[in-house]
Amino acid sequence: MEFLLKFPTMEQQSLRDLKQGIDLSFKGFSRSYGESIENFFYPLLKFLVWFEKLLINSPWIIIISIIIYLTWKSSQKISLAIGTGLCFFVIGFFGMWEDTMSTLAIISVATIICLVIGTPLGILMAKSNKTQMILSPILDMMQTIPTFVYLIPIIMLLGIGKVPGLIAVCIYAIPPIVRLTNLGIREVNQKLVEAGRALGLKKLIILYRIEFPLALPSVMTGVNQTIMMSLAMVVIASMIGVGGLGTSILRSISNQYLALGLMNGLAIVALAIIFDRISQHYARRIQKHKDVSKR
Repeated sequence: MEFLLKFPTMEQQSLRDLKQGIDLSFKGFSRSYGESIENFFYPLLKFLVWFEKLLINSPWIIIISIIIYLTWKSSQKISLAIGTGLCFFVIGFFGMWEDTMSTLAIISVATIICLVIGTPLGILMAKSNKTQMILSPILDMMQTIPTFVYLIPIIMLLGIGKVPGLIAVCIYAIPPIVRLTNLGIREVNQKLVEAGRALGLKKLIILYRIEFPLALPSVMTGVNQTIMMSLAMVVIASMIGVGGLGTSILRSISNQYLALGLMNGLAIVALAIIFDRISQHYARRIQKHKDVSKR
């Protein structure tokens, strides 16, 4: 019996051949098109590096002033704006300014990419049930598949660096903006849409002037969740060369530096709280305007 177990069954051999075929096919694809894919993402790398250097090399007082102004403009809360400025001042005081700016750069670029790609996909899902049927399982897979699983093909194609980390962050963070954009547009009062059609407005005008503004609170919730999930990926993305606060946390883990890990972890928490409060206050302001317009 033990002698027979040494020989693989037909099913095991077929499965082994299938695995080997997939591995060889992907290796051949990466060798043939890997350089072309890297060239395609090169402008994105240049922009990310430029933005990161801009944040790091700019005087800290200017960066903090801009952040305070944007916080106040979005939330209309003086206390939140001052608290945000104090948080960034403390981060700089404890020597985490450059890592924080690197993290801020990667999160900002990832959020912009998720918005540019995710918002149109959410609109398409809202307008077509067939598209929703196709995209829903893909979004489910993107949210549930372990992060390290899709890091493998990304690293095989692009190696280690900022762009692979950025792509990994986007894959993990884009589902909320797609889902909540779809939900927001589907929840728009159809009587308003019909009124627009009765006035002879085109579909794009109705989308731009009626549906999307009314769906904006839901979209902003999606933006909030996208930012939170991007920050959750900071440490994992730093394993493939993104840098920022996640790199210091990994260094503290490997060298058992408790203080370093706690300080950088708290800096990530501070960023998460700041972005969360700003987006929530902005969404509430939009919701108030929406409620007023209904009266």
